[in-house]
Amino acid sequence: MRDHQVVIVAGETGSGKTTQLPKICMELGRGVKGLIGHTQPRRLAARTVANRIAEELQTEPGGCIGYKVRFSDHVSDNTMVKLMTDGILLAEIQQDRLLMQYDTIIIDEAHERSLNIDFLLGYLKELLPRRPDLKIIITSATIDPERFSKHFNNAPIIEVSGRTYPVEVRYRPIVEVAEDTERDQLQAIFDAVDELGNESAGDILIFMSGEREIRDTADALSKRDLRHTEILPLYARLSNSEQNRVFQPHSGRRIVLATNVAETSLTVPGIKYVIDPGTARISRYSYRTKVQRLPIEPVSQASANQRKGRCGRVSEGSVFVSIRKTISSPARSLPTRRSCAPTSLPSSCR
Repeated sequence: MRDHQVVIVAGETGSGKTTQLPKICMELGRGVKGLIGHTQPRRLAARTVANRIAEELQTEPGGCIGYKVRFSDHVSDNTMVKLMTDGILLAEIQQDRLLMQYDTIIIDEAHERSLNIDFLLGYLKELLPRRPDLKIIITSATIDPERFSKHFNNAPIIEVSGRTYPVEVRYRPIVEVAEDTERDQLQAIFDAVDELGNESAGDILIFMSGEREIRDTADALSKRDLRHTEILPLYARLSNSEQNRVFQPHSGRRIVLATNVAETSLTVPGIKYVIDPGTARISRYSYRTKVQRLPIEPVSQASANQRKGRCGRVSEGSVFVSIRKTISSPARSLPTRRSCAPTSLPSSCR
């Protein structure tokens, strides 16, 4: 960072990129002349990362480490590191075109390639010549970090080692015996929960496509004889107090049903097992209806790796159960989400 204006940090989930990079920046003297801005793709991630970094520095959130998300601003005059969603930073550009309040910006989880992230990457490239004092750090999964390096004029890439503990991967294909595919998936989840129930103690994280699927699965699991087991939902529209329940100590076994809000930059205590049906609601623009849709689609390889990274963080013996539908064609890898390379903003948008 001393020698380059832009650095690309690539590494597997659980390597500590999200929590350690801001602390490294502070050790280098950043965050004094301006804030260290640290973006996350989701509000829950921004809030929990801020709490985690503050805990490691033995300070309270809102002090040296602050965060700002929609409807919640915990940034003070003493703040050096500001966690926020990428949408918050994008909105701030309207009032502060040169981003003068920041001396360092960290764009986390850039491989997700959302519309907000792509706009930020294009804008920051245009901004760099006008802000030679500004440092940019782009973090990405190990999938194709060269694309980001090329975008920022061959910026250096730093590889970071992977997760703390090894993870055993088990594939459990769904065999469709009826037309009700949702029921087939639900039964596959039941089978995986029963299988993991015979393993050693540890909490289970199950990824679901949306809120309705979480409620239906929670109702179905509650009707089964799961002794000493607590079932908790986790999705974006829950209140902060309800979301915080998954981080609180508990006895017995806990099953957390989550959307992809738990996919990145989030370590849920006690999670030893992850069940992944391999689907999510992906935002798509319909040219025919001229509206945004949220169809259920297979997740990308990057998302699947992120989900696997939710276990193997707190203890050894972790298991990742991948549930997929069987297909008649030869086995193939999960589809990678296709999108164009990040480009600079056109002059009309500057």
